[in-house]
Amino acid sequence: MLGKKAPTPQGRESDRTPITLLTIAGDHAKVEGKFDISDSIQIECEVGGELNVAGRLVIGEKGIVHADVKTVDAVIMGQYEGNMVATGNVEITETGRVSGNIQTDSLVISKGGFFNGNVTKINEDGKGQRSVYLIDEKRVGR
Repeated sequence: MLGKKAPTPQGRESDRTPITLLTIAGDHAKVEGKFDISDSIQIECEVGGELNVAGRLVIGEKGIVHADVKTVDAVIMGQYEGNMVATGNVEITETGRVSGNIQTDSLVISKGGFFNGNVTKINEDGKGQRSVYLIDEKRVGR
């Protein structure tokens, strides 16, 4: 779907504007080039080149991205290879595979997620660096 607006929960007034999520999908689709996305995007195919995303980048489980990326937030459920600068949060889910360098404010790798590369903490104030930790989710009752 192109340009689908995320629904707001019913029964709750929200001050937030719905997020427009552009989705690129296709089992055998492959696109390459330089892309400037003014909103958020979900990728469910193969993309190469350069991506500048003003919102959230979501690489779905079927997504394969070989690109240099600049974004606010990123959720990686598929495959990513390249250099990424994310001013917000980066999450690698249990199905996500990342090879490359990430510069971000926050990195979360779920159990089962794969990361091979270097992480650099973005310091807005220019002071000392903080460590990046792998968080192992504990399941209650198991």
